[in-house]
Amino acid sequence: MRPSLSLDDVRAAIPLATAELLTRVVQMAARRDCRIHLVGGPVRDLLLGQAVSDVDLMVEGDAQALADAVARGRGGAGLSIVGHDRFGTVRIESDDARLDLARLRHETYAHPGALPDVVPGTLEQDARRRDFSVNALICPLDGRDPARKIPIEDPEGGLDDLAKRRLRVLHPRSFHDDPTRAWRAARFAVRLGFSLDRSSRNALRNALRDGAFGAVSGERFRRELQRAFEEAHHGVQVGHILRMLSDWHVLAALEPGLVLGKDRAMSLRRLCKAIAEPDWPAPRWRPWASGVAIWLAPLPAAQRRRTLERFSVRGEQAARIVRFGRDADRTLKALARARGRGAVDALLGDLHEETTQSLYALADVPVRRRILRWGAEDRRRRAPVGGVELIELGLEGPDVGKALGRIRAGFLDGEIANREEALALAEEMARRAARRKPRSKVKAGRRKVARGRAIADTPVHRSRAKPRRRDRGPEPTAGATADRVEISETELRVELKAPVIMKAETGIETEFGAQAAAEVGDGGRVAAEVDANSAKTRSGRKARSGNDIEEKVKEKPPT
Repeated sequence: MRPSLSLDDVRAAIPLATAELLTRVVQMAARRDCRIHLVGGPVRDLLLGQAVSDVDLMVEGDAQALADAVARGRGGAGLSIVGHDRFGTVRIESDDARLDLARLRHETYAHPGALPDVVPGTLEQDARRRDFSVNALICPLDGRDPARKIPIEDPEGGLDDLAKRRLRVLHPRSFHDDPTRAWRAARFAVRLGFSLDRSSRNALRNALRDGAFGAVSGERFRRELQRAFEEAHHGVQVGHILRMLSDWHVLAALEPGLVLGKDRAMSLRRLCKAIAEPDWPAPRWRPWASGVAIWLAPLPAAQRRRTLERFSVRGEQAARIVRFGRDADRTLKALARARGRGAVDALLGDLHEETTQSLYALADVPVRRRILRWGAEDRRRRAPVGGVELIELGLEGPDVGKALGRIRAGFLDGEIANREEALALAEEMARRAARRKPRSKVKAGRRKVARGRAIADTPVHRSRAKPRRRDRGPEPTAGATADRVEISETELRVELKAPVIMKAETGIETEFGAQAAAEVGDGGRVAAEVDANSAKTRSGRKARSGNDIEEKVKEKPPT
């Protein structure tokens, strides 16, 4: 005997706001003599005794006209109507409820993986276009007698599959037409405790062999990935879904070599618990992004990028997931070494909530406690002073951020108790910053010293710079033998050996050795001029080295 359901049975299993909206729609359909049915997952869940979240209605007639009539009727002022003419569907939404309506449809596919071409159809055609037999069950609703039980219509044998807890596709090319059904099969199998029957597994293998998954856009696969993580609200472990897809070789069909590592199971389980029952009041975040970061973290960076591209995850979101695989271990080690709540806040304060949730799921118990304390308590605490007050004290640029971080760390660690202590620390940091600033913005260079007479007792130091050439004035006369020595040979070799004292023009006594040994040959007379200032520079250099100096004097014509 087939099971039966009434409108009252359906209303008792759904939220109150949804039940009220459903009653209005069914009663409007009855007034318009339009038959309406509950179809798909809601019928399956009602027969299994599970909670019903979404309500899908099938209308034998114009679904858009029915939705417009409900919106124009009594109490319809707050309703919004969103229609999709291509697929023959329409959504009715209020502040607290949502219903999906669709006309009877027949679908065809131009090629594997394409979106369906939809035309009006019959009740049997509409049932056959569905993914699995357990989702092709139909429950007629009676708006005139809500308590009347009506037998479930089962055109595809879904009641038998429901009793045997198995998933069965309705024709061999089901996965060719829509490869995303493999993701739905994994979700339903894990949530309901069902298994994919043999004929359906063969159909899936054939679709994988024929490359049907390559024709599906990344956006469609990403939506299925998001729905997989939403299963956490039903108590489902998303790691089991991904593991099943990996065993079916579906993940490898998306990206060669893509698998779910065995070490990811525990972290994904913790993440699912945080999705269903958050451990701290978190801002809005995308659970699937945190889960993908955990899943892909052990993989090479290039494979992470290719996988994200296949799921059409781009931009900052993709960059954050790729960086997580590189930085996760380092951040967890830093959190384990952190001393004080301020140090933990410095590590977590600038991270995105999705990254924080991923770290929380990956961490061991001590680090999870630190992250939990930060998320539940410290992240919402405000420092006693803000950036505007620090700028008024004279801080600017990066110094403002450093001061804010130091004050916040001290406040969380208990070193700063109030606003006065925070301002005192800020003033001290402002004074230090002022001392570090250069007094002028003139570029540093060599200091220029005015030329003058040297001090007599100033020691002579070696200098790498070339001595400044001084003006020697006019040529001395022949009688000026004090500064001029005449030797009647072409070459003179001077070896400085015995020390003597010579006073130069500047009045500085310069010590150097002077003894000349001349080898004389034929030739003219050679005049050697020794400039006192040059001799002083050379003698200082030679006196330290202690080496002999050979100096060749240019030959000059005899005067």
